[in-house]
Amino acid sequence: MKKPIRIGTRDSELALWQAHTVERKLNQLGYPTQIVAVKSTGDIILDVPLYELGITGIFTKTLDVAMIKGEVDIAVHSMKDVPTALPKGIVQAAVLERANVNDILVHKGNTDFLHDNGTIATGSLRRQAQWLHRYPNHNVTDLRGNVNTRLQKLKDNNWDGAVFAAAGLERINLLPENYIDLDWMIPAPAQGAMVVVAMENDLYSLEALAKLNHAETELCTRIERQFLRTLEGGCTAPIGALATNIDGDIRFEGVLLSIDGKERIHIEKVMDTDEDAAEFGNKCAHEVLNNGGSELMAKIKDQLKK
Repeated sequence: MKKPIRIGTRDSELALWQAHTVERKLNQLGYPTQIVAVKSTGDIILDVPLYELGITGIFTKTLDVAMIKGEVDIAVHSMKDVPTALPKGIVQAAVLERANVNDILVHKGNTDFLHDNGTIATGSLRRQAQWLHRYPNHNVTDLRGNVNTRLQKLKDNNWDGAVFAAAGLERINLLPENYIDLDWMIPAPAQGAMVVVAMENDLYSLEALAKLNHAETELCTRIERQFLRTLEGGCTAPIGALATNIDGDIRFEGVLLSIDGKERIHIEKVMDTDEDAAEFGNKCAHEVLNNGGSELMAKIKDQLKK
């Protein structure tokens, strides 16, 4: 009898939905599974400091540690939350077919503020910068927490609206009646995609997960994350990227903005899928860096230190 694959997940509604989706797909292929919801803990004692293992992601750290300690076999994440460099010993095992990539603005039924002064909530520098670029008279306020928490905070405060990833709300049937599709806002790299990671020496789990991999999504998200990694060099910055396959060509759109949204460096490129995709994201990033991006990234790093 096959051994169950233990699926590690955070215990939020969206994280559990994602884990159960992977569970269902593995079960359909004949692999038994077990969901293990891992609570975030303040102090996890390991023999090796977290930074030495390359564990950095605020949303992925607890699951990384659980995998390294052998408490779970695989972990399911929203791919946009996963650092571009994975911890030692952990590898990307599958990228599932992408859902809606767009950001949306959830509002309270009145959109007059779009033509006047408004207050918008988001915890994302990328969303903040793109919003302020388009609406320089608006205020942007910080908003943290899981999807359910953020929707409640929007109700409880006198903000005009808040920005969400459409995919997260759609997955758990929380898409409100009052929303606007922000098709002008370039999404986070890998937004709308789910990734499953495993230990590099766990051949059983890797073989199972390889059957779930969606090649087109994997290629597009790889290009986007390569663009992000080359640009940011470990620094959080307002960066958007989207690669899409259109009739056999990969169309890439990327953006780097100043935190206040006043400066914006935008790039659009098309690559024939027969070309070498391995360096496409890097090439796009270097074009941005050479076009004023290096100076802008230096300025952003200085601002974030303060």
